[in-house]
Amino acid sequence: MTSRTDVANIIDHTLLKPEATPADVDALVAEAKELGVLAICVSPSMLPVTDPGELVVATVVGFPSGQVKPEIKAAEAAQAVADGAAEVDMVINIGQAVAGDFDGLEADIRGVVEASGDALVKVIIESAALGDEQIVEACRRSEAAGAGFVKTSTGFHPAGGASAHAVALMRETVGDRLGVKASGGIRTAEAAEEMIAAGASRLGLSGSAAILNSL
Repeated sequence: MTSRTDVANIIDHTLLKPEATPADVDALVAEAKELGVLAICVSPSMLPVTDPGELVVATVVGFPSGQVKPEIKAAEAAQAVADGAAEVDMVINIGQAVAGDFDGLEADIRGVVEASGDALVKVIIESAALGDEQIVEACRRSEAAGAGFVKTSTGFHPAGGASAHAVALMRETVGDRLGVKASGGIRTAEAAEEMIAAGASRLGLSGSAAILNSL
């Protein structure tokens, strides 16, 4: 079993519900500090975060569909960083991956990477909506565009969230050069440990407390 501390050290404690309020974000921050997790991830409208302390502040861009003009996605990333985000989780244009337009996909990612400056960019590829070859190519293009992480899912797509198969495939593709974030539908300690065993170096969780308390 993975230790509670080891798991806490790779958690992005996440609140991306559309109905979330500033008070909900304050509660998320307080809980994140109490749990000892690495980071929080909130919607860009919730930035800047009041008193994050030692927590890493992450946000999302082009969320959740990814179907946003590249220049808008880049501008959103730049604004998020200006508002205090240290990490930017961007959603690819999933339709580009499905259609095989990986040059366009790479350009979209590169625009966000450049707009994000020193902030870490994680690329959400929505793995449950893609085939294995598309997952592999999306990961290759993410690396080529300068991203620091690839991430499985938004948690909002009807096709589903993270799977151990997708995480393992992503890890195999990027090696130890990029991080791999598993996110979407991870609700038990067993599922979290399965993702870590498959190669995840970060976990996006909304139910962090229940998972950590069962370790």
